[in-house]
Amino acid sequence: MKVRVALLSVFDKSGLVEFAQELHSFGVEILSTGGTAQTLRKNDLPITQVSQVTGSPELMDGRVKTLHPKIHGGILAVRSNPAHVRQAQEHGIRLIDLVCVNLYPFEKIAYKLEGTRQEAIENIDIGGPAMLRAAAKNHAYVTVVMDPADYPRVIAEMRQREGQVGERLRRELAVKAFSLTALYDAAIAAYLEGQRQFPEFLHLPYRKVEDLRYGENPHQEGACYRTLTKTGASVAHSRFLGGKELSYNNFLDLDAAFELVREFSRPAAAIIKHNNPCGAATAPTAAEAFAGALEGDPLSAYGGIVAFNTAVDEETADRMTADGNFFEAVIAPSFAEGALKILREKPKWGKNVRLLESGEIRASGGRSLSIKGIREGLLVQTWDQELHNEWTVITGEVTESQKADLQFAWTVCKHVKSNAIVLAKDRKVVGVGAGQMSRFDAAELAVHKAGKRARGSIAASDAFFPFPDALTVLANAGVTAAVHPGGSIRDKQVAAAAKVQKVALVVTGMRHFRH
Repeated sequence: MKVRVALLSVFDKSGLVEFAQELHSFGVEILSTGGTAQTLRKNDLPITQVSQVTGSPELMDGRVKTLHPKIHGGILAVRSNPAHVRQAQEHGIRLIDLVCVNLYPFEKIAYKLEGTRQEAIENIDIGGPAMLRAAAKNHAYVTVVMDPADYPRVIAEMRQREGQVGERLRRELAVKAFSLTALYDAAIAAYLEGQRQFPEFLHLPYRKVEDLRYGENPHQEGACYRTLTKTGASVAHSRFLGGKELSYNNFLDLDAAFELVREFSRPAAAIIKHNNPCGAATAPTAAEAFAGALEGDPLSAYGGIVAFNTAVDEETADRMTADGNFFEAVIAPSFAEGALKILREKPKWGKNVRLLESGEIRASGGRSLSIKGIREGLLVQTWDQELHNEWTVITGEVTESQKADLQFAWTVCKHVKSNAIVLAKDRKVVGVGAGQMSRFDAAELAVHKAGKRARGSIAASDAFFPFPDALTVLANAGVTAAVHPGGSIRDKQVAAAAKVQKVALVVTGMRHFRH
């Protein structure tokens, strides 16, 4: 289809003038509106105002300008249909062969911290999506362009085909246009629903970040998507600073590690392997927190994922890159220049370790949902942002030091796959039992991992002790205090066992299963 008439009406004007100049060189007549027309005229490009075509001025502060039969008729006319062509001629409708439109940046306006609801409403584009959808529907005859990145492709095609755009590219651009308008409407619907957690129709306005080498295993395909808006620091919206490309499993482990450390206000570090912490610690500095996390399970930590909730400095980078250490990826709010130099130039590290900068960690705004896929479906829940309903000492006495360790271990335990037992001492993980079918097995595994360090430690259990047996395993290993949600029909038996074994027992009233 040869391009003779093009309609250009864009918010994002990057590449616009060059694109219009190329179209003009092919003898294309350019129709335009508002600010787009002004920009083109300033660059000595001849344009025809849409108002000249419609015979109607722009109305209502620009809300109505392209919503007119002479525009949509020109886009939607089926050129091979004699009745359509005849009606176009009878009503003075000029056929439009190319529509170049991009939309008001609704999501940026709607979710910026200082934005108002009325400002967001005014940035809901109506004419733009209508023209995109019309052009995409009629892609058999019309080329639709909504992304400045596609301008060079269209021009290259027109050069190759003497002013025409081929069917394959028209179809590809139509798919892209429909995808954009669907995403745009989803963002608007999600915003207008506000705090309603579970709408009848779930709107997921995500954009692909990249294709991944493969999924969880090499025979699976994978890709990473992120939300259109950033409401807080996250792995998905982090800045990639270098290293190998990220894998599907890297993303999962980075998210698990980062969500753990962001729980703490004190400098914290976590080392994740297979979505579970093999080490975590809080300390006065990032370097000390990392050292404490590494002590948790140095053998398992090799090749793991490291996360910090504070800046990585040179001392921390030196400790991470010490002989015998290697990690797949590191995420932190920021990296000192000296730390980046160490991480990038250390032999074996520079080209391999993936570095992500999350930006400042602050409370996330807006609705936050946890979404997991099942075959042909999704499970949706609110994010697990709470820690406990109560903090009741059931047996024994808890010292201030034990309380700090109990709170630390309870927080870490929330991020361990169920059934989970975490042992900690001096706000450092010393043993983890994760993903076991019974709590007894989880306790035995945590004790085994801790070894001699279990003596004098405290324990956290993500769900209640259903029987005293797991608590007995912990007590025999030297655990002095434990925290669990409570709620079992055998709570009194568990409390009695704790009393006999001189283990202080705390109940939180809140379970933290993680599947």
